[in-house]
Amino acid sequence: MKIKDKTLLITGGTGSFGSAVLNRFLKTDHFKEIRIFSRDEKKQDDMRNQLKNDKVKYYIGDVRNYNSVEQAMRGVDYVFHAAALKQVPSCEFFPLEATKTNVFGTQNVIDAAIANKVGKVICLSTDKAAYPINAMGISKALMEKVAIAASRNARETTVCLTRYGNVMASRGSVIPLFLKQIQEKKPLTITDPNMTRFLMSLEDAVDLVLFAFEHANPGDLFVNKAPAGTIRDLAQALKEICKADNEIRIIGTRHGEKLYETLCTREEMVKAEDMGEFYRIPADNRDLNYAQYFSEGEADLSKIEDYHSHNTEQQGVEGMKKLLIDLPFIKREVFGDLSAMQYAG
Repeated sequence: MKIKDKTLLITGGTGSFGSAVLNRFLKTDHFKEIRIFSRDEKKQDDMRNQLKNDKVKYYIGDVRNYNSVEQAMRGVDYVFHAAALKQVPSCEFFPLEATKTNVFGTQNVIDAAIANKVGKVICLSTDKAAYPINAMGISKALMEKVAIAASRNARETTVCLTRYGNVMASRGSVIPLFLKQIQEKKPLTITDPNMTRFLMSLEDAVDLVLFAFEHANPGDLFVNKAPAGTIRDLAQALKEICKADNEIRIIGTRHGEKLYETLCTREEMVKAEDMGEFYRIPADNRDLNYAQYFSEGEADLSKIEDYHSHNTEQQGVEGMKKLLIDLPFIKREVFGDLSAMQYAG
């Protein structure tokens, strides 16, 4: 795919994902222009002052407002749609706000892309959209449906999706919390020691989106295969890296929190295509002939398992330590490696 002379727009571009994408692309000659679209002028100004790169352009706006999205979309060739409300507790208390951003905002991005004949839109989703039990997951599940529905009718724009779990050391995740508790000599607070999570870095998330960028058909959903581990082992690994002896305190599962992350439901695994490091789940392109949903079943469905963090490759404490010490966040905060500095939103 020739992208040297193309323009990329990243919605929510001052967040962790946008920062990682920029760090990847600014080291290459890919894209003549990268547009950062977000509503936070402070984060944009911080990014502008740190990067000092004329290739990066900044647009203030909100995906809830179609006009601001549409203006930023003019002349764009590709879109990475990362703007979202992502915190489970805040979405639980304000579900309508999550719906406005994650569902209607996504529709605005796709509509503006189609109106401007954008080549490809990649919408970023979350494991919480699979069997959703909280408002954030429900809004993201509906976002996926919106994107897949739009993909059926978009003639010149390919709309596709990626889905991934919690990113290690991203803003608001548990690793920065544990490290802060270690530094402050406080107990490490764990909701459930047997809770498992996929272990993905920001670079893994970028690799997933770039793979979708290269290989997606309309309506495709891409998931990457990843190792996993328990929260207890994660806390212990951080303690050993930091040579700390903090107490580990069990506080109980929070409202809306899952025991494990599901990246693919068994219904999706029935039709998933194994692409090595990734799964491709093609869109369900049945039409409005509802009879098909009742007269045609899936013979293999009862034999298939979900793909989740309990049944993927498990990392123990030593495996987690190897993954953690490669993270720029750990290199910077624990080992003082200034070369690992990057804008983190």
